[in-house]
Amino acid sequence: MDRLFRKVILCVMLAGATGGCIAAPDLAGGSRIDFSVVEPLPPPAVADVIPLRVAVAAVISPQGTAESYLDLLNYLEVRLNRPVELVQRASYEEINDLIELGEVDIAFVCTGAYLLGVRDFEMRILAVPEINGGNTYQSWVIVPAASAAERFEDLRGATFAFTDPLSNTGRLYPLYLLQQRGETPESYFARTFFTFSHDAAIQAVASGLADGAAVDNLIFEYLLAREPELAQKVRIIHRSTDFGIPPVVVNPNIRPQLYSELQGLLLAMDESPEGRRVLETLGIDRFVVADDSLYESAREIEQRVLGIMGGQP
Repeated sequence: MDRLFRKVILCVMLAGATGGCIAAPDLAGGSRIDFSVVEPLPPPAVADVIPLRVAVAAVISPQGTAESYLDLLNYLEVRLNRPVELVQRASYEEINDLIELGEVDIAFVCTGAYLLGVRDFEMRILAVPEINGGNTYQSWVIVPAASAAERFEDLRGATFAFTDPLSNTGRLYPLYLLQQRGETPESYFARTFFTFSHDAAIQAVASGLADGAAVDNLIFEYLLAREPELAQKVRIIHRSTDFGIPPVVVNPNIRPQLYSELQGLLLAMDESPEGRRVLETLGIDRFVVADDSLYESAREIEQRVLGIMGGQP
């Protein structure tokens, strides 16, 4: 009787600890619980995971950026099993601020913004795109198709569109062209304005709002492939030397594990059909590893321009 009473008490105690009376092991019979057998915890729900935040500089308009990068964001989300958020800002400088403060995990920036980020907080390259077999690009000066201008010199007294204050192709390089001629935007052009994206600068020229603009040749060719009618509205009068292509970057204090994981994903994209499809939507062959030396030509232009501007971009 006492033995039965003790079993009842044990069952009650187990019920209080586990929410029900489980089949108690027969302690006397030697039945044992094997604590070496473990079950893995289920993966956390996606909603409980901190999103990966991806910033994209406004080389093209916000709507165009969202459309162009949607497939890449989805690709990263599936591979990481983690939600991914697109972060956009109006200017390159604002994107740099987000990277410096660690408010985004990874960013696609322009070359000029990268040069500034390296100086300000040691911005770090994750990977660079390879396009048409290379990892360089140029600044192209464009004018309306009906313009009489044949050279950059013919734009004296014109209305000129810059893209972003930190843009290598859209501002630093045309400033360099002016410096080589002993001129400034104020002395050379009748009027200048910023469009804050390359597609907006191209459209400003195509519509006659601007007499000229300097734009990223990769963006120009990307848009031309999607809007062939642009070829009838604008033409190129000047091409720069080659510069290192805009990189994918991170904050220098990124966790090493996350850095390796993100870099590995980008570098392996061209090895799978789905990855190649995503790359094709972006007009990219593949992502590759590169170092800061790729940007020496752009840095030389920047330093010359900053030299005549008192160190201000």
